[in-house]
Amino acid sequence: MAEQNKEFETLSAEEQQKLLEKYDTESNIRSVPGTVNKIIYFGLLAFALFQLYTAVFGQFTAWIQRTIHLGFGLTFIFLLYPALKGLRKDKVPFYDWILAAIAAVTGVYWTLNYERLVGRLGTIETMDFIVGLIVILLVLEAARRAVGLPITIIASLFLAYAFFGPYMPDFLAHRGQSLEGIVNLMYYSTDGILGTPISVSATFIFAFLLFGAFLVKTGVGEYFNDLAISVAGKLTGGPAKVAIFSSALQGTISGSSVANVVTSGAYTIPLMKRLGYNKNFAGAVEASASTGGQLMPPIMGAAAFLMVEFIGRGITYWEIAKAAAIPALLYFTGIWIMTHFEAKRLGLRGLTDDEMPDRTKTLKKIYLLLPIVLIIILMMSGVPVMRAALFGIISCIIVGFINPDVKFGFKEIIDALVDGARTALAVVAATACAGIIVGVVAKTGLGLSLAGSLVDLAGGSILLTLFFVMIASLILGMGAPTTANYVITSTIAAPAIITLLAPDVAPAAVPIAILLSAHFFVFYFGIIADITPPVALAAFAASGISGGEPIRTGINSAKLAIAAFIIPYMIVFSPQLLMVDTTIPAVIWVVFTALCGMLAIGAGIIGYWYRPMNVIERLISVATGLLLIYPEGISDTVGLVLFVILLAIQWMSREKKPPKAATA
Repeated sequence: MAEQNKEFETLSAEEQQKLLEKYDTESNIRSVPGTVNKIIYFGLLAFALFQLYTAVFGQFTAWIQRTIHLGFGLTFIFLLYPALKGLRKDKVPFYDWILAAIAAVTGVYWTLNYERLVGRLGTIETMDFIVGLIVILLVLEAARRAVGLPITIIASLFLAYAFFGPYMPDFLAHRGQSLEGIVNLMYYSTDGILGTPISVSATFIFAFLLFGAFLVKTGVGEYFNDLAISVAGKLTGGPAKVAIFSSALQGTISGSSVANVVTSGAYTIPLMKRLGYNKNFAGAVEASASTGGQLMPPIMGAAAFLMVEFIGRGITYWEIAKAAAIPALLYFTGIWIMTHFEAKRLGLRGLTDDEMPDRTKTLKKIYLLLPIVLIIILMMSGVPVMRAALFGIISCIIVGFINPDVKFGFKEIIDALVDGARTALAVVAATACAGIIVGVVAKTGLGLSLAGSLVDLAGGSILLTLFFVMIASLILGMGAPTTANYVITSTIAAPAIITLLAPDVAPAAVPIAILLSAHFFVFYFGIIADITPPVALAAFAASGISGGEPIRTGINSAKLAIAAFIIPYMIVFSPQLLMVDTTIPAVIWVVFTALCGMLAIGAGIIGYWYRPMNVIERLISVATGLLLIYPEGISDTVGLVLFVILLAIQWMSREKKPPKAATA
């Protein structure tokens, strides 16, 4: 009995950290004692204060702002991230001190030589070439350590492509770039490493990472679990629905699917197992819900901030968040529906009154959500994103002082700044490396070449093109973080979708709805790669908590998140879902048919509605769901008729008594 109880204990902080280090490269950092720890601590604090200063009083010129941001990031990556996973983490070796010192020097090179470099844009001297080449190598190594080897390989291949252009096959050939030209592009222009991705990292992303760090310090993260239990705990299969609700909220704090899984899953997965869910299914619920956290407004993954800049045309982050609202609702509704049917199939109960937290006490702490509500109101009012984030941080500090359940004072404020800066390091490496890719694509015209080739390969079929883009995004997502994945696919694959949706329209005249559809398509598949086997890191992390099999957990995750594989296609064929250039009745109709479709597909996949379903019923149910989801009058009509018939048959032949509850 003692061993059984132990099986359902939540993970300790140490166990959570080990799990993070195993599946999340960004969390694999050193923990050094003594003076070195203080140097790193105060260095990260300086990084955060620099970012706050420029957020409040205005940014420096692009080259200075971005190079200092990059210099800080590279310096502390070499001090915190070991060269190899197996190396000791309680000491910084001498070679990393050297690399950190070089990174710091190159980080201020632009500042010290600003007037000369600006006056000679387009030409560089020997020392400039050496410094630029060193920066490229440092960025590649930093990305390998903090983000993973795949993105380093991808960026290196793009650099090789820039150099060996004349020797490429005809459809990929270009005149090629000299080594000096590549260095000039990468570090002495705003089209390479110092391009749009690092610019977004140095502004919006950093501000919201600080906001997330302050939310954690004020106790909001823990409150999400209590609130989720109060809302969903007593429902059928309550713990699974708690996991869904909690993970959606956790997405406002963590931009990492794996970190989200470990944070909320450490509590929800053991609870699901205790009430009867299979360990592979329990892990899958948490993995699929946690991955969706990056899709959930108002604060989405870092790639959403990049989308603002990549789409351009004056679009704001709030418009991106608003467009993401209905797709995110459909995503989590799909998971909710399937966990509900699974709970009904197994006869699982919700939590009892004794297992529930004090709802009155939970509701009294609703003020902890004020920072998030404030952010939403400010962005809806047209307040710039940076200023909204700053007000959000201030509101977090106020809430922290009010919350009696956490210790919050000057030290916690400083700790939050340091934690936010530490979290930003991997983003700095990812965006800098992504800048290499963007620079090569822009300079060589590779994006147009590959987009044209993709369209030709698909024979001009929009459906086939979307399918090829989906596969490419999923494969990239298995090795590259969402940020880098989005950068690559939005510059190479999204143009192919736009070309087919607006074939005879000039780029500057393409409707915003089409731009959003194409970019959301690649954005979605880049994120759900985290739960798509064979490399499903979020699912693997969940299996580490549940004790399940990684691949089976991954398969269950992909099955639960089936909505995420359908929604991007719906967005392309039904842009009304993005609430752009449409009417309220049109939105209501599309959402209604989509929800009915999700319900039918969920029942078909799980094999239970009001009673168990046989194979024929399951196939018809899934087909009905697909008809309802496809945005066309005849398919909607046929789908609704079949839906009503299925519902009536299920209701009339429903089980009068619930099935016997499964054992753990």
